[in-house]
Amino acid sequence: MICVAISDKDPDKCLSLLDQVEMAEIRLDLTGYDVQKIKKVFAHPTPTIATCRPDNLDSEQQINLLTTAIMAGASYVDIEIEAPRSQQENLIKLAREHRCKVIISYHNFQETPGLRDLFRIVDRCYELGADVAKVATLAKSNKDCVHLLSLYSADKPLVALGMGKEGKITRILAPLLGAEFTFAAMDEGEATAPGQINYSRLKSILELLEKELDT
Repeated sequence: MICVAISDKDPDKCLSLLDQVEMAEIRLDLTGYDVQKIKKVFAHPTPTIATCRPDNLDSEQQINLLTTAIMAGASYVDIEIEAPRSQQENLIKLAREHRCKVIISYHNFQETPGLRDLFRIVDRCYELGADVAKVATLAKSNKDCVHLLSLYSADKPLVALGMGKEGKITRILAPLLGAEFTFAAMDEGEATAPGQINYSRLKSILELLEKELDT
């Protein structure tokens, strides 16, 4: 499954995009949506991930936005592995009460840790209460990509992706190796992370590969 990352500040455009995709991540830290707009967007039937990265918002703002999204109908909530434990516990408890799955995510924009450390990170995500562990790191080499893709051998609900140009191959292969989903940008210039591939292009690539593998 392809999850399209959406950061558009117009909720009506966001709803239109949700009609066109199979799954979407709504970047609440980038959209600027208020409570009413969040409720409107997350009431849409397309599966959604409520995400609020900490770069531009304080902890209280993040909690308020994610809480609203969970209660409005988000399918998943993305919680940073580095978030304060009390924040994680409160959001996880709320998510369980609203049948919202929990993603515990690890991001590293500088490098890809070694394979042993990557497996430890995945284990830590589950220890913290993840239904799905997400690992996204900057890939600088084929070796980094191989290490990230090796995480799928754990046979657990997982999304492991390499960011940057070198990591694009992981975004393509992830669904074929058992990823819960992979991330894409809706259009050129709308990527929310380095290396995201255009949705229609990625969809065509995956359809071609799946067809070939089925023959």
